[in-house]
Amino acid sequence: MDLYIVLGVDRGAPTGEIKRAYKRLARRLHPDINPGDREAAARFRQVLDAYETLMDPDRRRRYDAGQLSAANADDETETFGFAGFDFSHRVHAERTTTFGELFEEVFAKRVSRATEGAEHGADIHARTQLTFEEAWHGVQRTVTVTRHDACRVCAGSGYQRVAETRCVSCEGTGAVRSVRGHMVFAKTCPTCGGEGRLKQEECGPCHGQGVEPRSETLTVRIPPAVADGARVRIAAKGHAGVRGGAPGDLLIDVSVAKHPVFRREGDELHMIVPIAIHEAALGAKIDIDTPDGGVRLRVPPGTQSGQRFRLRDRGFPARNSGQKGDLVVEVRMRLPKVLDERSKELLREFGRINGETVRE
Repeated sequence: MDLYIVLGVDRGAPTGEIKRAYKRLARRLHPDINPGDREAAARFRQVLDAYETLMDPDRRRRYDAGQLSAANADDETETFGFAGFDFSHRVHAERTTTFGELFEEVFAKRVSRATEGAEHGADIHARTQLTFEEAWHGVQRTVTVTRHDACRVCAGSGYQRVAETRCVSCEGTGAVRSVRGHMVFAKTCPTCGGEGRLKQEECGPCHGQGVEPRSETLTVRIPPAVADGARVRIAAKGHAGVRGGAPGDLLIDVSVAKHPVFRREGDELHMIVPIAIHEAALGAKIDIDTPDGGVRLRVPPGTQSGQRFRLRDRGFPARNSGQKGDLVVEVRMRLPKVLDERSKELLREFGRINGETVRE
């Protein structure tokens, strides 16, 4: 956690600018202004900690030195080094058995620097099923997800502010020593980070991860013209990142139920319309109901069964351009199930008049 970033000031900001930044944030985050808001209270504790550290010249100097040391990952002289010889009978330092133990934590420190820090949150996957009409017009869905959210106790930092005390590991010096024979080696105290004082500890509820499980019910808008198998992305509604990392996304996979009449192919809408023999022969105007409203299809005389007609801009709207696809209507001739004698006689007469074969 960078204290300058917490206050929103530059690293070389004077004390007057730091004080103004603190007052501005305190007016927004103070617990008296946000009663019951644990996240605001945790943020206020971070701001207060940053203000107290940067307003104290000695503490600010130690903090800046520690930040500079952490930024120089290859320079281990700040965290581990030879501190001279001690031939006295009482060496107030931790005894070690081998040189390997002296350097073991140095190498471990390098490995940990590559792995610790903020981590991007994972995505959450969910599914929802829509009717054909819902996919056409768009719909709102309520989705309940259980995800890792920022810890309400530490506001995602992984640490809690405590009353400042002297570090017992280094006795307030900021460094611990290891001895090999009469040679003394010093390294930065891992407990206090070299400051000699303890003012924060690992957050207990989240075990220092900065996240905690939480169930949340979201109202999600599924856009119009969504296709079967599409994926809707809700940004920043996945798992929260560890130690302040960016959150993941909520990914909703959509399945669309089949319609008994309409079939979608891309942005085109297909359907089959039955017509009678006299409509095919003489022509007709047929009213058709579509998801976008009624439309009239003109069937010209002599239409054959299986013939297709294209109605412009009556299909699905394209996701990118917003223009609509077409409605493709296929007509299929259908005979009556039962023919009376009069109808049969008329058909026989029709056959005698139009006697040419249709199977050439």
